[in-house]
Amino acid sequence: MKIALVAGAAGFIGSHLCDFLLAKNYYVIGVDNFITGREENLQHLKGIPDFEFHKCDITQKEQIPDIQKLDEIYNMASPASPIDFLKLPIFILQTAALGQLHLLELAEKTKARILYASTSEIYGDPLVHPQTESYLGNVNSVGIRGCYDE
Repeated sequence: MKIALVAGAAGFIGSHLCDFLLAKNYYVIGVDNFITGREENLQHLKGIPDFEFHKCDITQKEQIPDIQKLDEIYNMASPASPIDFLKLPIFILQTAALGQLHLLELAEKTKARILYASTSEIYGDPLVHPQTESYLGNVNSVGIRGCYDE
């Protein structure tokens, strides 16, 4: 049985990813700090033997569970709403930088593969919609979206 860690497990995409992995016979370890994720997104997983949850902030290395074996890590952790850009800009930067660094260190320790997810918001306030793979973006590092774009 493969073991996966899902950071941002209580978010919309993260919680659905947990469901998908469990349906594929994974053992799933979910982590979330509930800054924007919702506990009710995981309610249906309580009592599932192949699912465990840890409330933690991936920007705080000491909060990440000490896991010895992992096959895959999925990083879905970051507030991604324009509303959050104004309320949580420093935290968003820390999640993208420190949080990802801590998960990369965990991946190195456990030899796990890692996937870092993002949204089209990283392209900035787009001039092209929808964005194609060749679109390089319109990033303003000091604009309202800067904390997420960077």
